[in-house]
Amino acid sequence: MFSRASRVVCSRSFSTVAPLRAPLVIKNNRILASVILSRAPQITRDSTSFEKAYFDYKEKIERQNATTFPTEFYFKKGSLAERRWKEEEAARRDAMLNSQTSLTEAAAKTQAQLEQNDTAAASMNKVEKASRLTEADIKKDVKSLDRALQRTLYLVVHKPEDTRHPWQFPQGQIDSAEYLHEAAERQLEDDCGKDMDVWFVGRQPVSFYKQAASKGSEEPGSKTFFMKARVYAGQIQPNKQVSDFAWVTKEELPNYLSSDYYNAIKDSLSEL
Repeated sequence: MFSRASRVVCSRSFSTVAPLRAPLVIKNNRILASVILSRAPQITRDSTSFEKAYFDYKEKIERQNATTFPTEFYFKKGSLAERRWKEEEAARRDAMLNSQTSLTEAAAKTQAQLEQNDTAAASMNKVEKASRLTEADIKKDVKSLDRALQRTLYLVVHKPEDTRHPWQFPQGQIDSAEYLHEAAERQLEDDCGKDMDVWFVGRQPVSFYKQAASKGSEEPGSKTFFMKARVYAGQIQPNKQVSDFAWVTKEELPNYLSSDYYNAIKDSLSEL
């Protein structure tokens, strides 16, 4: 029979030991995984002057070729609705003869005049448009996801310990036992917390950035591979290594990222 001591030794010999994870280094380059986390536009962008002119031209062509609208079928004769329609229709006819005035602007101007003349009807049918600027836009709060609703926002974090690139996308070292997308998901959670609903677009990187080793330094260089992801809800809860963060547009990124870091990923970013 085995003694108690021998049984303990035997049981310990068959126990599994968690494998030690070592940083992945290939050809004297540390391999890093980075996440380009974006918030998609929340509202349609403003039309350009060319787009407005094109839409107005198209609307006028369609109106010119359209059949006559049967007002007697839709409006009661002598009603307020018929009077409003006729006045708006007269404004549209005048706009058809003037290339500088759009049909939409003509109808809106007539509606404003009618509301001034008939305050009772205006209060009943009044529709107020919400502002396209939010409180975060007015306060220039770059930590809010409720800003720049017409544009795509990107998350950048500030890590003071990285002297060459203090502002960067959430990124970190890949372990030798990890896949690239697994390291990206882990690093995003480590840097930004678990309070965000995030979807990774794919498992392949969209770009990479190579940083050579410093002269006279024994530290290896690095290769950073960027993965794309979208945030749908929640907000970042930074860890102790992240001293600051910001949600910024593509045009604002050069104010935060170094030029070589930004040039490596700028073609992978949305223009909107």
